[in-house]
Amino acid sequence: MRKADRKHPADPADAVPVPPAATQAHGASIAERLEAGKALRTTIPRSSHAAWKRPSDRKDPIALLQESDAERLADLVPIRYGRMLQSPFAFYRGAAAVMAADLATLPATGHRVQACGDCHLMNFGGFATPERNILFDINDFDETLPAPWEWDVKRLVASFVLAARSNGLSDGLGEEAAVACARSYRKRLREYAQMHPLDVWYARVTAQDVMAMVPPAIQDRIEARIAKASAGSGSEFDFPKLAGVVGGRTAIRDTPPLIFHPEAARTKDFEQVLDAVFAAYRATLGEERRVLLDRYRVVDAAIKVVGVGSVGRRCWIVLMMSATNDPLFLQFKEAVASTLEPFAGPSHHAHHGQRVVIGQRLTQPASDLFLGWVTAPNGRQFYVRQLRDAKIKPLVETFDDELMLLYARLCGWTLARAHAKSADVTGIAGYLGSGTQFDEAMGRFALAYADQAGRDHAALKAAVRKGTVQAHTEA
Repeated sequence: MRKADRKHPADPADAVPVPPAATQAHGASIAERLEAGKALRTTIPRSSHAAWKRPSDRKDPIALLQESDAERLADLVPIRYGRMLQSPFAFYRGAAAVMAADLATLPATGHRVQACGDCHLMNFGGFATPERNILFDINDFDETLPAPWEWDVKRLVASFVLAARSNGLSDGLGEEAAVACARSYRKRLREYAQMHPLDVWYARVTAQDVMAMVPPAIQDRIEARIAKASAGSGSEFDFPKLAGVVGGRTAIRDTPPLIFHPEAARTKDFEQVLDAVFAAYRATLGEERRVLLDRYRVVDAAIKVVGVGSVGRRCWIVLMMSATNDPLFLQFKEAVASTLEPFAGPSHHAHHGQRVVIGQRLTQPASDLFLGWVTAPNGRQFYVRQLRDAKIKPLVETFDDELMLLYARLCGWTLARAHAKSADVTGIAGYLGSGTQFDEAMGRFALAYADQAGRDHAALKAAVRKGTVQAHTEA
């Protein structure tokens, strides 16, 4: 949409109330379910999704962020805010809780899926399956929970406007990318809604699919990155950077404040605690994967600071070695309640590590070989995966107009596949239809909410200046 064609978002007061959860009659045909979804447009017009206006009773975003600080490692909290200070886009990445509260005030059709919960464009990328194929998919599920499908779409499209601004691209391009993402989601979802359930379950976005979309001028560069990632395990790449011979033994190197051995790791009984944690984690794996895990021994464990929103959560990296001295890095990442739970309802999994693992398995076409969960002796819950397995991180900061639009289409496609795998999306497909009303509404919403993220980022800067928030800016 050209800038001159934009319309102002509708007033939220015009939005209709959220209906009860939509249900499908048992045995209804695809045509009947599509029609039932279409009927929802009379009570929730697709154009109503364009609306964003700050509610008068909106909770202070900084206060929302600080509510979780007490559960985090206090020394690392300033790093979290330092990373969020970098730009409105960086703030947005760390403020899933803020947007969750905002999304809960917006129109929703009542159809629920297994939502990612933190669905921004940096949480997509390439990775290797256990069969060593490279797929493109969502790769962060800390906040996953059954929730309205609209929430993932709106968080994703707004991230494209913020990323475009961060790259110095125009708002016109940012809006165009948001519309392209929503259009791709809508069209792909309609395809999945009419497919055999098994075909949806096995559907995936492959490296070949990605290569078919990229411009010829950069295909060689993308192929080189895929080849490099496929050449070995992620642990082989990570080992020289993270570990070496320390004090006469193989160990993880301390590079504080981002990688360090806490005092607990230096106590005499730490090895026994680690053995007990591993035994409990091992029990959550399939028997064949336990056999594979047992071919490695634990060598060392340390805390590693990761991401933006996760900074301050306990994230252990564990170095393991095989009899032939091949390394394996596992990540034990703390799992707490999803930021969506106050608004979408509590998880039916009592263990939040299990919530993350099951959500990931429900939505990804293939998941990490060592995906599992565990409760530490102190009661904290964790999920476990490889630290990195042939991951290909999108270099979003280098994207120009063409690549931003391509990536938007790719992410929209991927999100549609994830939602279709976890739920019957026929009603959603019927609601979205074949017209462009929803796509254009998402473009307007993305612009409006990106402006809100900019104001929230400014509020964080003001809080840091006043000294009410401590921030550590990394070199």
